[in-house]
Amino acid sequence: MTRRIIILGSTGSIGTQTLEVVEHLNALHARGEFPLRHEIVGLAAGRNAALLFDQAARFGVRHLALAGSASGPAPSSPGLRTGPTAAEALVREVDCDLVVAAMVGSAGLPATLAAVALGRHVALANKETLVAAGALVVPAALASGASLLPVDSEHAALWQCLQSVDHSLDPAHGHEAPRRRPPMHAHPSVRRVVLTASGGPFRTWTKDRIDAATPADALKHPTWRMGRKVTVDSASLTNKALEIIEAHWLFGLPADRIEALIHPQSIVHALVEFDDGSLLAQLGAPDMRGPIQHALTFPSRPAACAQRLDLATLSCLEFETPDPARFPALPLAYHAIRVGGTAGAIFNAANEAAVEAFLASADSPAPMRFGRIAELVQEAIAAIAVVPLRSLADALAADAATRAHVQDALGRAPVP
Repeated sequence: MTRRIIILGSTGSIGTQTLEVVEHLNALHARGEFPLRHEIVGLAAGRNAALLFDQAARFGVRHLALAGSASGPAPSSPGLRTGPTAAEALVREVDCDLVVAAMVGSAGLPATLAAVALGRHVALANKETLVAAGALVVPAALASGASLLPVDSEHAALWQCLQSVDHSLDPAHGHEAPRRRPPMHAHPSVRRVVLTASGGPFRTWTKDRIDAATPADALKHPTWRMGRKVTVDSASLTNKALEIIEAHWLFGLPADRIEALIHPQSIVHALVEFDDGSLLAQLGAPDMRGPIQHALTFPSRPAACAQRLDLATLSCLEFETPDPARFPALPLAYHAIRVGGTAGAIFNAANEAAVEAFLASADSPAPMRFGRIAELVQEAIAAIAVVPLRSLADALAADAATRAHVQDALGRAPVP
């Protein structure tokens, strides 16, 4: 029994940890402790050609995709695709059972949408796919039978909590068998879901201090090991804002039933509250290999390679409500859900462009201040018209228009 996997974004944090999980699972298989063998049949990366080729040699992968051009020695195999459409071509041309979508930003949207349309299950680590085009991706998954298996620790936690509900006891569902994998509708008895956030490096900072923070400040995450863009998003809680929108699409929940709480220990990853007042929570060590393995092996639960949680070492679990004045990305997420159309694509593109400029300024004599990211995003949302989202072209057009607006704004002197 073999599960064939394509990893989009194999050289990033999630991609490299996915390969660690695959090695672990295959070791279990070799010892007769897990029935499935996992085979990597395709790898896609952005610009890190050297690591991509090393991974291909290590796992015996012939089919590769590189968004940039290969500098230096490349594999002799004809299976190397290059250019901005390389990842999508890889998904369309190489048979597989599961696509791990871990490309950062909206660059992974065409390849992920192609995988869903082909009926391939997707282990989704790319928040931007559903934020920018959930109205396209979810109907395509429902039509093709593809699953969107969440790799984010928070959505993986919600999914595990929601699996506990016995739908057969709900007369509203009749004889219809509900989907047990996302995209799915949370049981009607779910009053709300709560996503937790570590609070990032600025959890206790004042608004003025946050606004003046540098790239070096924003990259000092206290809990998680992540890529630079995701780390900056965590500092602004934009990461959580994107996850709120993602939860809306994965679990069919309206905006007013999705909340966020700051939880600096990063032990409780999500909670589900039911109408009867009871709460279910999923706990685990802050190790992304746990949710990755759950997505790769569901519904099985083989021995993990992730760090285990020792409850006896926990002194307390703290929770606090995030301050929208210090973290303005959160109200923008609810706005995007309620407005619909291309609002999510605009929000996402503005943030990506602003964060890119922020990180690029790190080595300049006067780095861009952290607060300018939120200003640029809010300005773009106010300026770019939202239109109905009917096709991938609509999402890409909104993305392009928003990036152009942010670049134009960056060329002007910011408002003091």
